[in-house]
Amino acid sequence: MKAVEFHLPQDVDKSFIVFRETGDFFPAPWHYHAHYEFVLVNKSTGRRMVGDHIGYFDEEDLVFIGSLLPHVWVNDPVYLQRQAPDKADALVLHFTNDFLGEDFMNIPEIENFKKVLKLAERGMALRGETREKINTLIRQMPDMNGLQRLSSLFLIFDIMSVTTEYELLASPRFVQNFYYDSSERFKRITGYIMENFDKEISLSEIAAVGNMGVTAFCNFFKEQFRVTFVEYLTTVRIGHACKLLSQNDRNVVEVAYECGFNNLANFNRQFKKLKDMTPSDYRKTLHIHS
Repeated sequence: MKAVEFHLPQDVDKSFIVFRETGDFFPAPWHYHAHYEFVLVNKSTGRRMVGDHIGYFDEEDLVFIGSLLPHVWVNDPVYLQRQAPDKADALVLHFTNDFLGEDFMNIPEIENFKKVLKLAERGMALRGETREKINTLIRQMPDMNGLQRLSSLFLIFDIMSVTTEYELLASPRFVQNFYYDSSERFKRITGYIMENFDKEISLSEIAAVGNMGVTAFCNFFKEQFRVTFVEYLTTVRIGHACKLLSQNDRNVVEVAYECGFNNLANFNRQFKKLKDMTPSDYRKTLHIHS
């Protein structure tokens, strides 16, 4: 599944892009681009793939996708066969890291939102009141003048900066260059995890990599990654499993042990918990993108 790079057109009198995607189905292939992207589905249902995450979308679905993260929305057969009662319809918002100038992301007021941009490198499915508020703002944008649109975008940034109503999509393994903190300590920690995830890694071992005690490490890791070390390690392993499963040259048992799981039952349980399907079903689902 080779992703296609998209270069998105932009009006000279606008600093960011808002457009409606409508038709019998969503036509874009498996692709990526330099822009950050909000995708709000107004009408239609189907499956979306963001990195190595496969999920389902319907009306009101809202996802925030980081720069260069591959993704695709695949409509259900009723849309692909042009038998749906309504057209597929979505609103899409794109902006770049420097859409207001090279120094914009360095101003102190944007500091909290920069952390969200890091999270978005894995893709974020928004939930609850956060989704409702942002969906309302995005739907109003096409009819706004320039300053109103920019003001609404800043409101979205503000909402995103404080929300906890989201699900991260692609695994850390898929986004290997993803760091919440650029310090040498975190480069050592994440680098060690990526190099040794297929082996047993104890808390004392990984804490020593960061020159920290176990308790301090656990608190620091949870604060920065918003998940525990064990949860993070599991997502790395499952992400690598997805890659191996897509290659179709290993059976499920081999994949489980190559990813650091000591028994098949635990692998299947953790895989289904994160991907909402079995490893075998995941492999079958990949065929829709081939």
